[in-house]
Amino acid sequence: MRSRIVTAAAFTAATALAATGCGSGSSGSSAKSIKVVYWQNLDSTNKLQANFLASRVKEFTKANPGTKVTLVPVTASENDYYTKLQLMMRSPATAPDLVYEDTALINSDIAGGYLKPLDTYTAKWADWSQYAKAAKGAVTGASDGKTYAVPDDTDTRGIWYNKQLLQKAGISVPWQPKTWADVIAAARKIKAKLPGVTPLNLYTGQAGGEASSMQGFEMLLYGTPAGDKSLYDASQKKWVVGSQGFKDALDFVHTVYGQGLGPAKEQALGANFGTAVGTELIPEGKLAIDIDGSWMPNNWSSAAAKPWNEWQSVMGTAAMPTQNGQAPGSTSMSGGWAWSIPAKAKNPDLAWKFLSTTLQTKTNAAKWNATNANIAVRTDVASDPTYLNSVPTNKFFTELVANTHYRPGLPEYNQVSTAIQKAMESVTTGQASVDKAASTFDNDVKAAVGDDKTAEGTS
Repeated sequence: MRSRIVTAAAFTAATALAATGCGSGSSGSSAKSIKVVYWQNLDSTNKLQANFLASRVKEFTKANPGTKVTLVPVTASENDYYTKLQLMMRSPATAPDLVYEDTALINSDIAGGYLKPLDTYTAKWADWSQYAKAAKGAVTGASDGKTYAVPDDTDTRGIWYNKQLLQKAGISVPWQPKTWADVIAAARKIKAKLPGVTPLNLYTGQAGGEASSMQGFEMLLYGTPAGDKSLYDASQKKWVVGSQGFKDALDFVHTVYGQGLGPAKEQALGANFGTAVGTELIPEGKLAIDIDGSWMPNNWSSAAAKPWNEWQSVMGTAAMPTQNGQAPGSTSMSGGWAWSIPAKAKNPDLAWKFLSTTLQTKTNAAKWNATNANIAVRTDVASDPTYLNSVPTNKFFTELVANTHYRPGLPEYNQVSTAIQKAMESVTTGQASVDKAASTFDNDVKAAVGDDKTAEGTS
């Protein structure tokens, strides 16, 4: 997530894309036509969502003769997708009818006036009762309590490790670290025993966007003693600055990259590094430990560009430990994506019909969660055999929900997340000490939200 300041080049590129993909031509103005925008990451070989959506379009148009659904993939980094999506939604001439949103951005887009409340639709939709309370909360406006999206999926994060590499390094498997120190100790052992193998991947830096903030930093920060109050204190309604927990998390980043326990810095700070982790480093046995998400099997399935059938026997999973092993002993982060209807959509009723009667039925939600290795947000899907049996690790990652955390659902989170990424990058490159990077973060947050909306942390 980057600042909402958009360069002229980015604006030109985004509006050009919007004009071609979401223009105001005759098909766009037809009451029988909608345009659906979703994110296609820079790994163009991953067509899971594209293929799934194409099948749902065929299903919908067959059931509704004369309708037209145009899919508009936006191929970009995650941060650039957010920016381009907002540019599209600003004008009736370019606004799509249905958009794929990261739930962390919903309140920011609500504040910008980009999204349409969906309460009049959900009130008449029987399936809405099947959505978990937490999932509904992720798509609820913080200021008005209205619903602005239908959750599509959620996720959890933990530790993936190569059992064969750990055993070669003299580490017993199954492996479950109890503290951060255990993770670092294992990485050091791998570095000493297995030259040529990257011991530990921890996402970092601005190019990584929310992967750096969530998989990288917040998996550490929310595991400090302050827990849910480590970034935003809901009881005070204030963002947390000056905490020891923040410095401790940055120190972990500094240790990983300062001691050569992580990927090469230039590699880790690349825009497409996440793809390389899943499709190259792990399958090729070049990475031993990866702090990552429940969706990783997508990289290795039979539908992937480079199927890796051996992953089920090679890879192990462990919960991310809390800093000192304090209760509850483990931690995770959950996010997820959702479908929203822009405030300036031309045909919101048809968009809702596609969403509710096809895209988000129990059957299709189960198919999508199974296809994309997502954690289900519908209670009826969570118990569906299609979902439960689709990926061997679904049970493990679903159980992590018990100790998971969610990012603050506030418009300011985007700027706070960017400040986290900046702090991580400066420590990763060695351009700033932990204390200096933490101080800069504090100043960035105060500038973004105001001094009166910050409070000093206690841990």
